Amino acid sequence: MCGIVGGVTQRNVLGILVEGLKRLEYRGYDSAGVALVEPNGDLSVRKALGKVSELEKELTDNPTRGNLGIAHTRWATHGKPSQANAHPHYSEHIAIVHNGIIENHEPLREQLSADGYEFITETDTEVIAHLLHKVYEQEQNLFTALQKTVSQLEGAYGLAVVSSREPDRIVAARSGSPLVIGIGIEENFLASDQMALRQVTDRFVYLEEGDMVDIRRETYSIVDVSGESVDRPITKIAEADEVVDKGHYRHFMQKEIFEQARVIRNTLQGRIGQNKVLEQVFGTSAAEIFDQVQRVQIIACGTSYHSGLVCKYWLEDWAGIPCDIEVASEYRYRKVVVSPGTLFVTISQSGETADTLAALRLAKELNYLASLTICNVPNSSLARESDLVFMTQAGPEIGVASTKAFTTQLVSLQLLTIVLGRRHQLSSEKESELVKALHSLPSLCEEVLALDPEVLEMSEHFSEKHHSLFLGRGPQYPVAMEGALKLKEISYIHAESYPAGELKHGPLALVDSDMPIVAVAPNNDLLEKLKSNLEEVQARGGMLYVFADKDAGFQNNGSTKVINLPHVPASLEPIIYTLPLQQLSYHVAVLKGTDVDQPRNLAKSVTVE
Repeated sequence: MCGIVGGVTQRNVLGILVEGLKRLEYRGYDSAGVALVEPNGDLSVRKALGKVSELEKELTDNPTRGNLGIAHTRWATHGKPSQANAHPHYSEHIAIVHNGIIENHEPLREQLSADGYEFITETDTEVIAHLLHKVYEQEQNLFTALQKTVSQLEGAYGLAVVSSREPDRIVAARSGSPLVIGIGIEENFLASDQMALRQVTDRFVYLEEGDMVDIRRETYSIVDVSGESVDRPITKIAEADEVVDKGHYRHFMQKEIFEQARVIRNTLQGRIGQNKVLEQVFGTSAAEIFDQVQRVQIIACGTSYHSGLVCKYWLEDWAGIPCDIEVASEYRYRKVVVSPGTLFVTISQSGETADTLAALRLAKELNYLASLTICNVPNSSLARESDLVFMTQAGPEIGVASTKAFTTQLVSLQLLTIVLGRRHQLSSEKESELVKALHSLPSLCEEVLALDPEVLEMSEHFSEKHHSLFLGRGPQYPVAMEGALKLKEISYIHAESYPAGELKHGPLALVDSDMPIVAVAPNNDLLEKLKSNLEEVQARGGMLYVFADKDAGFQNNGSTKVINLPHVPASLEPIIYTLPLQQLSYHVAVLKGTDVDQPRNLAKSVTVE
């Protein structure tokens, strides 16, 4: 969520910091700020509420410069969005930016207040600034002071600190919130996301959990959680790895919807042969681990949770493997009973989702067979801390509302289901059938995405609505859940999802002519059941919007609007039927004039609880 950028340079660092913040805007934020050590030795702090453009206006009105600085985009966790609560925070000569949450900030605040420190904000970060200042007065060394400060903190943090008394260094610490060093030419940088620094370097060092770093203009040094000096590998990122331009599309979300045929093809490339999945792509130890799997536990949040729900159907139907799935924020706060031979699977676009990462760390203390993450960011915390890693190859996803990450997760989970299933009840003939379907998936995606003009026409019926119901049966129920989530995320229309068979158990009370009912209706064994459920809606004056197989027998009339999709293999239905629901939510949001790529109150990478 929040973004950190810092630099120790030969030149004025301000432009680099501001550009870095702009590159992190996709994460979601409510304020922005910078702190620089000026050439005369003064510490200057500039903040603004709202977009980075507002900070630029502030910097035009009150300019500053320097070779050492830190910057931040904030997403409020303590204290309402305001200029005062924006980062950086400072205590005399020290300025600090912080991602995460300090759980023991209140007792620390009371202690510091008793010591004479005055607080001007409602944030937990100001507590860190004053505590660091207090320790610095004793240590007179910024790095040592930060070491002793973080030992008193409880919670999650990514911290970056500068001091006008030591104008040649940034010190930083990571615990539960990602940080990366950017290596330049006679200058070095720090950020919470490598994307912030791509304009100045292609070489990065990813800090591990508990690491602290002392960054100078020509050098840097890292100590681990035990205080020992360590070397971390340097990763070079190719230009092709990060393409963040909208091209001819109006929004990143629209671009990412239409990228799905390509990124699904990338996700499958090198992972499937003509008739089988190549399980080596899950890791060198995958076969040995998969041989022992008797059960699967999936942990995820939001959109990733919905992909896990679909996978549960696949694992139990095709593979005959019991599967449990739970929201990460619930799993980590209850007593867990682990069955022998259980594979622990996490799903996350960013690989930094705080609750999912904490659940993984909890799982390591329990009796799980092994851990596997399905992830889109190769150097993320989940990827580094899991036993097995499968990358989705979705590429950078900038829109806050996830689209291509979801469908590539489904593809990845289907591959996992197949390699596990072949050890249980999945026959080689069934595997060949599933793999053949996957080969056809990218072209089927292109065919369905070409229905965009029809979806746009349907979306016009939603622009003045305030509520909607999404219905599905079997594996299409999680697809309906995802469709409802997308609509509410970016159009702010209240949307709920239900298994269609549950209508008579309450939701029918909501149905009237002003309540759009969206249904996904592939031509499968549950079609007639679904039709009976939808007749109940029509009988109560409800308006149906149906995404249906072209052979399912739905007709456009006064109470039903239908978009006919091509017939697809049953194994691909959850992926294919997701696409027009994404298009629907996008077009409704555009018609309503909302901020499609950065919807209010939301952030792309949820790195706090």
